Amino acid sequence: MFIKRDHTKLICDVGEITGLFHDAPSMEEFLQKITGMVTRHMECEVCSIYLYYADQHELVLKATKGLNPVSINKVRMKIGEGLTGLALKEKRSICEGQARNNPNFRFFPGIGEEKFESFLAVPILRGSTEIGVMVIQSEKKDYFSSEDMQVFRAITIQLAATIETARLLITLNDKKEDTQASVLKELKFIQGRCGSEGIAFGTTMIINESLTDMRYYQSDSTKQYTEADLHRALEETERQLGDLQIKLEATLLDMTALIFTAQILMLKDKGFTDAIFSLIKGGMNPPQAIIEVVNDYVSKFSRIEDTYLREKIYDVKDVGRRLLENLTGHAQAQHDYQGKIVIARELFPSDALKLFSQKIKGIILLTGGATSHVAILARSLNMPLVVTNEMALLSLGVTTEVLLDAYVGSIHIDPDPLVKAKVMQRDELNRNISDLKKMVRERPMTSDGIGVKLMANINLLGDLKAANEFKADGVGLYRTEFPFMIRSNFPSEEEQFLIYRRLVDGMPGKEITLRTLDIGGDKILAYSDYGKEENPFLGLRSIRLSLKHTDVFIAQLRAILRSGAGKRIRILFPMISSLDEFLQSKNIVQECIHQLKNERKEFIENPPLGVMIELPSMLEVIDEMAQEADFFSIGTNDLIQYMLAVDRTNDRVAQMYLPHHPSVLRALKKIVNAGLKHGKEVSICGDMANDPKYLSLLLGLGIRCFSMDARYLPRMHERLRQLSIKECEKLTQEVLAQSQISRITQILDNVHYPA
Repeated sequence: MFIKRDHTKLICDVGEITGLFHDAPSMEEFLQKITGMVTRHMECEVCSIYLYYADQHELVLKATKGLNPVSINKVRMKIGEGLTGLALKEKRSICEGQARNNPNFRFFPGIGEEKFESFLAVPILRGSTEIGVMVIQSEKKDYFSSEDMQVFRAITIQLAATIETARLLITLNDKKEDTQASVLKELKFIQGRCGSEGIAFGTTMIINESLTDMRYYQSDSTKQYTEADLHRALEETERQLGDLQIKLEATLLDMTALIFTAQILMLKDKGFTDAIFSLIKGGMNPPQAIIEVVNDYVSKFSRIEDTYLREKIYDVKDVGRRLLENLTGHAQAQHDYQGKIVIARELFPSDALKLFSQKIKGIILLTGGATSHVAILARSLNMPLVVTNEMALLSLGVTTEVLLDAYVGSIHIDPDPLVKAKVMQRDELNRNISDLKKMVRERPMTSDGIGVKLMANINLLGDLKAANEFKADGVGLYRTEFPFMIRSNFPSEEEQFLIYRRLVDGMPGKEITLRTLDIGGDKILAYSDYGKEENPFLGLRSIRLSLKHTDVFIAQLRAILRSGAGKRIRILFPMISSLDEFLQSKNIVQECIHQLKNERKEFIENPPLGVMIELPSMLEVIDEMAQEADFFSIGTNDLIQYMLAVDRTNDRVAQMYLPHHPSVLRALKKIVNAGLKHGKEVSICGDMANDPKYLSLLLGLGIRCFSMDARYLPRMHERLRQLSIKECEKLTQEVLAQSQISRITQILDNVHYPA
């Protein structure tokens, strides 16, 4: 039976307690005051506050009145777990007159809630951001009314911002030693996903704010430095940055982006250096003067609305740290990247290049950010990378040893010596280039003598070496977006021409396919002003962006056409969704050809123009497209993702990303048939081609051209020699006749695949 309560007083009391926020002896005590006040007014026995920690996907009991106080910090549940977790997951209030009768009720022994019947949980939200859950309980059945629910919801809204601040401060004040000890105790092995194959062993380096903390250099406050010392530090810092840039360019060939330019320019900026010298002349010790000016610049940059410019904060901090190290001679061990396993929430391609130049061993990337292109870049740099969503890795100590087995996506923390020895031994076998070369034949073909074209995907010009060593038939996909992604502005036509020319000269006489700019989605140009989108994967990306910004498109097409003079190049348009988009792109190519003729420049006059088949909308017009386009390239990664509406980087649905889904396989068959009918080559350039489980199916579908990272070519030669087209076609026919995923899975599981 519901009891009438005075809600007005509760609202007033909460308004009063928020004013006492800063007077509370601790954040925990502040939360405890709230629980006590709520239980008194609501005339109930229990009030508990759970805070949500997104990095752990976990709700933690932080304050309670009525339950066993020992349960604070010990009761934890995942979002969606129990009635409390369900309230947060579904962002709705849950009221139960007899909570234990609800199948979602989660019982925690030892916390003393056995006697409580009525249960009311209200999520604490700021907009759509989850902060936590407030729960009240009573021994009486059916105790809380709909009016109680409404008022309680209003209270949580009123308190949300204050409780969120309390959560932040509690997190900041947690003892790092305790956190690290518990993390090390719990974490020994993590199964992630392979981003870039390889094996690496080293101590950890966590990329976060502490990496740029300059307070370390204030400890030696008694030593006085001079202006002459600062001049020497400026010269040494500039020399170091210049050397890093030169080493990077020599290794990557086409990466003339000068990614350390921003830092070098900071050192040459009179405003920056004069501000430091001005403070020194006023009597400030040089280390403190550097810190003061760097903090001032950080403050200014943080107020800039432009995202790209705001990110220069990290360049400013890095310059400050280098200056301080060269001035004081004190380098923090944690800033020595060489030989480290870097753990980061997210990285941009330019970050990965900087880390590579400083000789890291491998990367653990936590789910989020520009994952796919950092992974592609890591593969080109032969840098092992594993992707995981285990945020607890951010709490590992700097001396923690980690073994990355990126071939299978495994992370071993403080590995057993025997495990380490076995994994490292396998790495030696995988890296034996001479053995890999032995797998390569002059002409790749199946066991029954059917020839297959094996092309290389090229991300950086440095990939050409492996492509030539493993006798690639050409370049099936050159991703032109990389020179765009690591620059601070759009590369000019001339800059692009030089890169593309070096590409085609690197594989003389062979066919080279250049894909036009494919940015958007997870491939962001920080310097562009195209704006943020709610759903960038369905927004202004790839060919849509090129057709909207024709100045960028024309500059790129002109550079490609000029680089193809006297060579065998093809142009591939990505993310085409209609015949109209292809014809519009084709017309712009013709305009560029007309311009170059008038300018009397050398160029390729009639390059084959192809379409990347990645969108389901192409399937119903595939026959008409085959009449217009010169070739097809199937991008299986996006095609599967868009057909099945599954983000393969999202762990919650990744298991639903199924290349062998009957709709996907029948779509591939439809594309291949259209190509065969009109005499147009159809190639595969997605990850599906690298999986031995699907090679037989793709061959059986009629595909005879595959493009992949060069490192996979030797294994592909070996696998092809173990397969016959006749057997592949038989398997494919059986699979195409099925309409259930389970049945196809069963058939494929019973097939022996080449290793």
